[in-house]
Amino acid sequence: MLREKVPLKEIKYVLLDMDGTLLDKYFDDFFWEHLLPEKYAEKKNITFGRAKEELLKKYKEHEGTLKWTDIDFWSKEVDIDIPALKEQIKHLIEIHPHVEDFLKMLKRHKKKIFLVTNAHYKVLDIKLKKTQIGRYFDSAVTSFEIGYPKEMLEFWGKAQRKLGFEKERTLFIDDTKAVLRTAKEFGIKYILYKAYSSSRSEKGSSKNYMVIEDFRELMFLD
Repeated sequence: MLREKVPLKEIKYVLLDMDGTLLDKYFDDFFWEHLLPEKYAEKKNITFGRAKEELLKKYKEHEGTLKWTDIDFWSKEVDIDIPALKEQIKHLIEIHPHVEDFLKMLKRHKKKIFLVTNAHYKVLDIKLKKTQIGRYFDSAVTSFEIGYPKEMLEFWGKAQRKLGFEKERTLFIDDTKAVLRTAKEFGIKYILYKAYSSSRSEKGSSKNYMVIEDFRELMFLD
């Protein structure tokens, strides 16, 4: 729960993460933790448990790097068509509650809204087509376009040059603490941690950042 007001009247730029922040991360969790291990087990003729163990080891190896969300890389790594597999379960892609209300409010108040995501452009395309939230953004940047993941300072310098936001007048919301830490180090003034990334997981917590559980908490401008 948000314990202090975010001064939205002083904020001109709003940077938003996609997976886990705007969109329910259940889709991604189900894909990487259940569906892909299942298909991988079938392909390798091994048990689901062993398949999951092998994949988790691979995930850990590339976490926080560009390869982590590069579905072309993963398609080659596991010899399975990842984009096609994601298409099969796109009905699970859902927006978190009150996200659209929040985006509409930002539009009414003439804020500049930017999507900043580590997601691969093919996944971004699938998700924006399914949810139709792309119309609310003034622009979007992906880590593949920038050449660095959001966990690295280099991402933020290049993203700022591309998007033109002013750090002192920017709000950034993400569900990943490592990303928030780097954004804070870069100098973004207002930072919020999204506590519920998935509708099926436990609420996260943070002592270092202001926390929101639901976008209703940011609707006080109207």
